[in-house]
Amino acid sequence: MTDHILIERPEAHPGVQIIRFNRSDKKNAITRAMYSVMTEALTAADGNPAIRATAFLGAEGCFSAGNDLGDFLAVAMGGGMPREVVDFLYALVRSAKPIVSGVDGLAIGIGTTMHLHCDLTVASARSQFRTPFVDLALVPEAASSLLAPRIMGAQRAFAMLAAGEPFSGGEARDAGLVFKVVEPHQVEAATLGLAAKLAAKPPEALRLSRDLIRGDREEIIARIDEEARHFATRLQSAEARAAFEAFMRR
Repeated sequence: MTDHILIERPEAHPGVQIIRFNRSDKKNAITRAMYSVMTEALTAADGNPAIRATAFLGAEGCFSAGNDLGDFLAVAMGGGMPREVVDFLYALVRSAKPIVSGVDGLAIGIGTTMHLHCDLTVASARSQFRTPFVDLALVPEAASSLLAPRIMGAQRAFAMLAAGEPFSGGEARDAGLVFKVVEPHQVEAATLGLAAKLAAKPPEALRLSRDLIRGDREEIIARIDEEARHFATRLQSAEARAAFEAFMRR
């Protein structure tokens, strides 16, 4: 277990589970242990009728800088995408309960792509969504190569996933990645307010509606697996080794 992820059930918002990044000194970079805690929380929510919605939150000024590269590479360079990452992505895709997220500040790599699996995302205007996959000689993950073009359109998806262009909160809203933009100090309250509204709705009607809107989950799982295979191959490439060495020297 790790205290870098906090699981909360606020009395003020019955039926809502919060999964909160709590590693501000490392810009909420995600370790394998953190992935495991989040996966367990999502899985537990599916089996608990008292939990009707999950909200992901970061800290003021930083949602998540993405993978902790040292932790990630310790496994990835030897065998591809760490199992903990894949299990978390599966749990996101297969979640039976609504998921909302609130972003203020940095949202890098999977800190961006995970919102493609959220039903509603709130962001501040100063947020920065960025996926430097190609800059690290890698490929997109989290089924973003499938979902982003559908949500954002081909050119915006290419700009984000291949060109590595940053998107502000407003640009992410215009692209369909974000539902609402609020002031930084309002992000948490707005996110939890949406989660509470979902938690108060008739659960079976909401589940069926959500399933119809989200469509075939197995197609998304298949793309996660396909991306992971390419990701593993790229990690062994000379391009990736050079890119990571340059990044770690910064």
